[in-house]
Amino acid sequence: MSEQTPEWVVAQRRELVGFLEGLSTEQWNAPTLCDGWRVREVIAHITMPYRYSAPRFVVEMVKSRGNFNKMSNRRALADASEVGEQQLLASLRDNVAHPWKPPGGGFEGALSHDVIHGQDIRVALGDDYVVPEDRLTRVLSGLSPKTVKYFGTDLDGARLRADDRDWTYGAGAEVHGAAQDLLLVLCGRMLPPGHLLGDASSRFTAPLPIR
Repeated sequence: MSEQTPEWVVAQRRELVGFLEGLSTEQWNAPTLCDGWRVREVIAHITMPYRYSAPRFVVEMVKSRGNFNKMSNRRALADASEVGEQQLLASLRDNVAHPWKPPGGGFEGALSHDVIHGQDIRVALGDDYVVPEDRLTRVLSGLSPKTVKYFGTDLDGARLRADDRDWTYGAGAEVHGAAQDLLLVLCGRMLPPGHLLGDASSRFTAPLPIR
């Protein structure tokens, strides 16, 4: 029997579904903080564990020579053009309680995945959603130097400091702002102007691409 998905994961997914339901086709085609991905590519990526069987996942990994990042990017781009936005939305809606967990990450890892990619979309579209404090705490508690290495983030000489909670990361010139925005910096995202402050904030700030 599959382990029951915690309510804090289910609630995060439900809230993203509610947000996506109000988007126009133009917004589904808008860029996100994920480099090269529009909203539809991000949702294709989020829903991949729900839409792919285990054998298909293995086949796709073989095609990408075992490189998960290459596989996920290739399939997100392909699925975004082959699967309609309403189908992608239905896949997310129908699987809010799906027990998927990233390898070794547990349900906290699943929550992190949903929070980070949800913010990739919301921040890019100018939404002012605030990640509930208890969920953000779970995500921040799971961060480590391994996370930074995975995303390839260059934090050398920079210190991240949250304005809305007692949380810091790194050492050097300061970058401060909301903890949920600093989470995205830690995960290698460039944020739109106005989100970050501090001497080193320009290193992690860039306008969104125009499509």
